[in-house]
Parts: sequence; C-alpha cells; structure tokens
Amino acid sequence: MDRETQRRNTKQIILDETRALVQEKGCTHMTVNDIINRTELSKGAIYHYVKSKDELLALVLEEWMEETNERFMAEVSQGKKEFDGPLKEIVKKLPSLQDPREATNQIFLYLLSKNDQPDVSKIINNVYDQALQLARKWIKAGQNAGVIPLSVHADKAAELFMLISYGFRMRSAITDQSHAFSADDFSTLMENLLQTK
Repeated sequence: MDRETQRRNTKQIILDETRALVQEKGCTHMTVNDIINRTELSKGAIYHYVKSKDELLALVLEEWMEETNERFMAEVSQGKKEFDGPLKEIVKKLPSLQDPREATNQIFLYLLSKNDQPDVSKIINNVYDQALQLARKWIKAGQNAGVIPLSVHADKAAELFMLISYGFRMRSAITDQSHAFSADDFSTLMENLLQTK
C-alpha cells in the first residue's frame, strides 16, 4: 500500500471512530485519548491530522459535506441534462439534519457552544464558508447544465438553504416533537425555488 493510500485509510479510521464516539459519549465527554484507545493509533498519529479535538470534530462535518458533494458531482458528471438525479443526492441527507443523535448535529452544536473561543470560531466560520461554497457550486452546476434557470440568484439561494439546514440542526437539539416544516418540505422548497422559470 502506498503512503497516500495509507494516509487516507488512517484518516478515515480516525473519522469513523470519532463519529462513533460522539454518538456513544457526546462531544463533551469524548476525548482524544478515547480515539487513541479505539483506533490504537499513537497520539502523534492523531495530531498529524489535527491540532485539537475541535479540529477533529470539524473534519467529521467536512467529511459529511464532501460525501454529499462527491455523490452530487458523480450525478452531474454523467452529462444528463436533468435536475432530479443531482438533487436527490443532496436531499438524501436532509432527514439527518432533524436527528438529535446524528453525530454531525451534535458536533455542530458543540462547536457553536464554544464560538467565543477564537480557534473554534475560526473552525466554525471555515465549515460554514465551505458549506456555502458547495451550495453555490451545486446551483451553478445546475445552471451551467441548463436545468436551473439563470434567474435563480445562486448566492441568495445557497444562503437560504444554509440557514434552513442550520435551523434544522438547532431545532433537533431543542425539541423532538413533530413539526409543520420537515425535511420533505425543505426538499420541495428547494425543488420549487431552483426550478422557478
């Protein structure tokens, strides 16, 4: 196995175990030592990838976005001039935004609670910027393919989608009651907004 493959595999093991530990213990109680024990990697190996627990948690959020982007771009790269395939790759993950046990929701709220710390604030801003850029990229890809009208303001639509996504994450921590606006409603809103003629 070459060095780059080994590096990717090690990073994936760290992320998988971090996600599992967050679901088992929560962000506050999970430690880097837990990850070391679970992965049997050295402290140096973990800190080769990140400088802190908070950075590690942010990598889990970034991975969530990257997986969605890869699936979206795989649909787009098929060259079909259709809206539904790529959109389905985005909407697949929307229900998870409503699940308070979902690791990325727990991580988001944990990091947000530490936003008064400059290093964490920077991490949160970077994650938000990355997510916003991806949303813009997806809208622009649809416009370039001719399946999303050019009249759709990519920046505004991307920001609206981010606000709703983050709202779902916040709401999942506040209450588990049923709600009038669900992930299905969000999916319908996205579809209607992006296909406005």
